[in-house]
Amino acid sequence: MSTDTVLAAAQRCLNDDPTASMAQIAAAAGVGRATLHRHFSSRDALLHEIGSRSLDRWADSMAAADLVGAAESRDPARIRACIADLLTRYVDDLEDFGVALTDTTVTTSPDLRERSAELFDLEVTLYEAAQQAGVLRPQSSPRWVGHAVYGLLVAVREGIAEGDLARRDGIGLVRSTLLDGLFVTDGSEQ
Repeated sequence: MSTDTVLAAAQRCLNDDPTASMAQIAAAAGVGRATLHRHFSSRDALLHEIGSRSLDRWADSMAAADLVGAAESRDPARIRACIADLLTRYVDDLEDFGVALTDTTVTTSPDLRERSAELFDLEVTLYEAAQQAGVLRPQSSPRWVGHAVYGLLVAVREGIAEGDLARRDGIGLVRSTLLDGLFVTDGSEQ
């Protein structure tokens, strides 16, 4: 069994139960513990790989949505479309990488934290451009918008895990909560 196959099964297992042991992860992957340990020497190593791949996906999502191009364009319609596209991509990624949002191995690993900070700063440039273009309300700092997006993603992940929310509804809820709550709806709110 390939590392990617084992990793995909482990991600699904950990998304369902973030406290799953290596034995439970191995069972979910349909392999023995020894096989799992050949791929990942420890639970921390497994979670580090999930975190690394999650950051890769974050970077890929920003590139696919052309975050840099949208921010540099200063075009309100393009910026708004880029933000909407990013939110959709982020919710789509929750199925694979939701555990990476809050797992302490992922959130405290120095190399992952450093890379996460770089990606977050890049994302914040889009929110800054959105404010300058009159798309986002200026009362919230661009960094706060980034933290709000993160919080909404955690909420969707938890809602799905608890059975309170269907994944297909998560995209609409994140988009409407963020866009209706932070976007300027008419010129009087600036």
